[in-house]
Amino acid sequence: MARNTYQSRLNQLEEDVLYLSELVSERVRYALDALEDKDERKAQEVIEGDHEINRIYLDLEQDCIDLLALQQPVAGDLRFIAASFKIITDLERIGDLATNLAQYAIDAENDVYAEVDIRRIGDAALDMVDQAMDAYETEDTDLCQSVAERDDDLDAMCDSASESIVRDLMNGDDFEGDGDLDPESALVDVRRLLLTVRDLERIGDHAVNVAARTLYMIDNDDSLLF
Repeated sequence: MARNTYQSRLNQLEEDVLYLSELVSERVRYALDALEDKDERKAQEVIEGDHEINRIYLDLEQDCIDLLALQQPVAGDLRFIAASFKIITDLERIGDLATNLAQYAIDAENDVYAEVDIRRIGDAALDMVDQAMDAYETEDTDLCQSVAERDDDLDAMCDSASESIVRDLMNGDDFEGDGDLDPESALVDVRRLLLTVRDLERIGDHAVNVAARTLYMIDNDDSLLF
């Protein structure tokens, strides 16, 4: 492979990884909108769009394999390709979590625990993803560290939300609504809300993974990988 062609393929790989991240972030935002507004149309759009994310992921996976096999890159190029390979896996999994959130929006029957600000938690997790991808694009090690540090704040938000839900459930507090909800149905929605919080926390975890791989790509620094 001619060097200029090889460099063009590296540049294209970066552009495609960034495109996938934009698509995944958009899907998460749509899912959060669907949860907030009980918008089944948006939720269905997220679910149906998962096929596109999977297709792009598989195409990029093959691109990484081809670059590794055909060019046998060394040093910085090798770390870039390897990091990109890992990052697209995290992005694909964030896409799966967006699909989960969208399905929760469709399945939810009742308004429960309105004091748990799912949108705030979701926006925080999504901002971590966007910041991690900015670090990847600009090769900014400070941003990588910032994403990792912000994970503690997101974990605290998720823990607080989950503890509030469980505490109120144990105390027998009423569910949000008209006071005449089917208890079994309401309990199913409580479980779904706990899963929503868990999945938002996992999005943050994937953002940290992206930051960790990016830091390794830039400086051969594996301190965030363990």
